[in-house]
Amino acid sequence: MKKDIHPTSYRTVVFRDISNDTMWLGKSCANSKENIEFEGAEYPVIKVEISSTSHPFFTGKHKFVDTAGRIEKFAKRYAKK
Repeated sequence: MKKDIHPTSYRTVVFRDISNDTMWLGKSCANSKENIEFEGAEYPVIKVEISSTSHPFFTGKHKFVDTAGRIEKFAKRYAKK
């Protein structure tokens, strides 16, 4: 393994799936501007759009998640043709 290429600033954070509001503890070195209280302590929160609790492969449900308005952009682009 190469030395000095991995971050050393890992800390405990709360990951929050914004599509179904599920939260869990994990380790990360990603920056976060928000904190949240979870299980009696305050942690930085990292928001994710899709996780194993909301992804159709893991849940077995085909659920549509459109967070960026991609369908509306597509419809506007090709509405004239």
